[in-house]
Amino acid sequence: MNPAGYSRREQTGWYFYDWANAPFHTTVVTVFLGPYLTSVLARQAADANGFVHPLGIPVAVRAYWSYLVAAAVVLQIFLLPVIGALADYSHRKKQLLALFAYVGAGATAAMFFLQGPAYLPAGVLFLVANTAFGASVVVYNSFLPEIAAPEERDAVSSKGWAIGYLGGGLLLALNLLLYIRPRALGLDENLAIRIGLASAGVWWGVFTVIPLMRIRSRQAARRLAHGQSAIAVTLRQLFHTLGELRGRPQTLTFLLAYLLYSDAIQTVIALATQFGHDELKISMGPLALAILMVQFVAFFGSIAFNWIAAAITAKRAVMLSLVIWTGVLLGMYFWVRTVGQYFVMAALVALVLGGSQALSRSLFSQMIPKGQEAEYFGLYEISDKGTSWLCPLVFGLAVQFTGSYRLSALSLAFFFLAGLAVLARVDVRRAVREASGGE
Repeated sequence: MNPAGYSRREQTGWYFYDWANAPFHTTVVTVFLGPYLTSVLARQAADANGFVHPLGIPVAVRAYWSYLVAAAVVLQIFLLPVIGALADYSHRKKQLLALFAYVGAGATAAMFFLQGPAYLPAGVLFLVANTAFGASVVVYNSFLPEIAAPEERDAVSSKGWAIGYLGGGLLLALNLLLYIRPRALGLDENLAIRIGLASAGVWWGVFTVIPLMRIRSRQAARRLAHGQSAIAVTLRQLFHTLGELRGRPQTLTFLLAYLLYSDAIQTVIALATQFGHDELKISMGPLALAILMVQFVAFFGSIAFNWIAAAITAKRAVMLSLVIWTGVLLGMYFWVRTVGQYFVMAALVALVLGGSQALSRSLFSQMIPKGQEAEYFGLYEISDKGTSWLCPLVFGLAVQFTGSYRLSALSLAFFFLAGLAVLARVDVRRAVREASGGE
């Protein structure tokens, strides 16, 4: 036990869910599934005009992955807040974490069997895995206020993010080695990709055992009365909370700021490879190495920003990271022209990537009323790991109307600056008082 009475063993177990789920985002979403789905599965099912027809709807092969990501985001926007509210009424949060984790891990592992024109099963598996991933992270994040005192949460959250980057980077490195030299093991390229996709699911499932063994469920702060419907009460409570946010203006202001800048962060992560490949004409080999480098540099960045937060407060540390993010986008527009410059910019992204997200999570955990942790994190998760919706739309429109990836990247700077301006208005101490029922 630490001096505040919280269990180090439980905190260590909590860290390992970041380690367990990170490869889904790195290996599956960021690197392998999109290209494999587009260039192999959907292309084999396409008609002479380059269209596939899911549910009878004509969709261009090149657009199929984008539509899937958009559909996944819409599902999360509607489902995650409800799942969070439901988790708060349950004294079985650990079991809910297990349920969502293993549904997601199972769907990801099943991607091994995707061959031929199986673009539709691939889309279904991705939607299931991505939704389960988001749901599990809602429940996982809601444990943070239960396992760490307020003064510890910056450090605990940062360590979780840092360990996640190590886990995601390690499995990605192994999968990239397999992808680069599959014939050395008697495999073809597509089989190497399928093994990589499935390995993320197996990794997720195996390492989820650690948090499940170490985290304990608490008694739910709120209980259902006899005869009450869990779904009806959950929906009623969710609408009540959305209205209640008006009485917690500092928490609402923080959520708005986070929606703006986190959406931009997720978009930069998702589209940095596209910028390198299409704008700079960098081949997939160096791009994959850049993605791998980001995972390991981000580990040190997460730890470094925890030290910065200890010196200047978490809010100011996040604001500093947003200034650097804005500088990165300006650098992409004015400066980046070569592979070496792209790597320098990727390293800068890595340094602020974990810190800005980990400290945001710990800040938000202090602004949540006791007993409503999962419910509030359900709202928070709408723009957390791998989930972005406003900025991709702006980016896509900018590409369509200007034809320039540089101008499109520059357009995202608005979201960082807007997020910075809104975050500056948040009074963290007042938000904590509001969450505890004080004035």
